[in-house]
Amino acid sequence: MIEWYKKVVFENYANFNGRARRSEYWYFTLMQFILLISFVVVGAILGSLFDSALGGLFIGYMVFCFYSLATVLPTLGVVVRRLHDVGKSGWFYFIALIPGIGAIWLLILLCTEGDSGENNYGPDPKNDFEEISEIGNIELQ
Repeated sequence: MIEWYKKVVFENYANFNGRARRSEYWYFTLMQFILLISFVVVGAILGSLFDSALGGLFIGYMVFCFYSLATVLPTLGVVVRRLHDVGKSGWFYFIALIPGIGAIWLLILLCTEGDSGENNYGPDPKNDFEEISEIGNIELQ
């Protein structure tokens, strides 16, 4: 899980090209959720040390908000690449702005298995056989 998170945040920081597997997106989302809970718990603990648990929760939430601002580009990048995997444009992310059904539709797309084989946005990220084929085509001298 940590490897997926490092891949999204550090290696593909603002990469909006290519495709992302479901596991890449959902591991990133899980890590974001774990960090939210961690920041809130640490804030509550710090707040209780200073006799203000509610203030500590607020501090933890504010720290997470600043962290979220710092990871806006990686989050958008992984969502766009995930949409590319199901054959949709990154602009399709705005479907979530439709009240009610938009967010549900986007969630369904994020949970859907990607297109098998190459699509308009690049090769299938699940296809590990391309590397094997390249190794098999190396000519010996």
